[in-house]
Amino acid sequence: MSKKTTAPAAPAANNFPKLHNAMWPGLVGKGSPGAEPFIELDTMLDLTAKAEVGGVKFDGVDLFLYNPHTDIDISDDGIKALAAKIKAKGLVVGSVVAPVWFDASAGGDDTQRANFVTHVRKAVRIARKLRELGVRPYGVVRIDSATSVTAWDQDPKGTTQKIAATFREAGKIAKGEGERLAAEGEICWGGMHSWKHMVNLLEAVGMPKVVGFQADMSHTHLYTLGYNAEAHRIVPKKYNYEPAEFHKAMTKLTDALRPWTIDFHVAQNDGSVFGSGDHEKTGRHCLATDPKGKLNIVRDSGYWLRDKNGKVTKKMKHICWDGCMFPNEVLMKQQTWNDILAAMIQVRENHGWRE
Repeated sequence: MSKKTTAPAAPAANNFPKLHNAMWPGLVGKGSPGAEPFIELDTMLDLTAKAEVGGVKFDGVDLFLYNPHTDIDISDDGIKALAAKIKAKGLVVGSVVAPVWFDASAGGDDTQRANFVTHVRKAVRIARKLRELGVRPYGVVRIDSATSVTAWDQDPKGTTQKIAATFREAGKIAKGEGERLAAEGEICWGGMHSWKHMVNLLEAVGMPKVVGFQADMSHTHLYTLGYNAEAHRIVPKKYNYEPAEFHKAMTKLTDALRPWTIDFHVAQNDGSVFGSGDHEKTGRHCLATDPKGKLNIVRDSGYWLRDKNGKVTKKMKHICWDGCMFPNEVLMKQQTWNDILAAMIQVRENHGWRE
């Protein structure tokens, strides 16, 4: 009599990196004259918490520390209330964004640079408090140079030195509180507007364990096209996202920036630039299901989440979806967030791990 056998159990699904949704699409490009109104944080949290695909939900959110979502001068009691609100939704906090663009600039005058450091100090305080309250198990504090490309062009070397010095000062504050800073790869910020400028800046800062890079699939891949820095274009001028050229360019780009990368945004882009409200033109985000999207979200995440040998790096404990400047009508549809979550799940299944 043969012994009864059972089929082996299917391998458990990956549970890292954790999947986060950004709250700032409710703020960026909103609220200024001629733009749509802000979407409140409570609404963004609700939409995120309600998203579900095959029993999988978002694990957390990344926050923009700016009104009307989160005041940078929020009290300790206010931080406790914020933590409780997010925890009640079954979510945690990952990375937080310091509001460094409004009266500050890392490459500006003494007052602007001092304001920059002040905003980072306040953001670091909030990040640390959320961590101490047990609602923020991972993540960084995100920054930009908040310096225009035009201003940088007037004195490239001197402005880069200013930005690096400001970043170092902010980095010392972050290090003292057990935090890290990540500068985002966007073409609209001076000193960070090409992949070579970004690497040069990070090397000038010289704090690789504290001040790193935040890659965004939508924004950062535009480095290959040489926007605002034609000399650093990687792809041919007559380029239409041919697979071989795309792979060659993305390999070169990510090999240079991946060692610095400590935060990652999943996103889609149609190869164009766009601006709304007071926000300067930068990479145009598309919906995860947009047929005009130039990126293969699942495949192209691998350039950042795997090393040059194809091994999962496990460097980021969470990844976040970033999709700014969509109409409020789109942002208020639950299906929008379900589609985004579905794409995020596939990224994790292809480039994640289990703990």
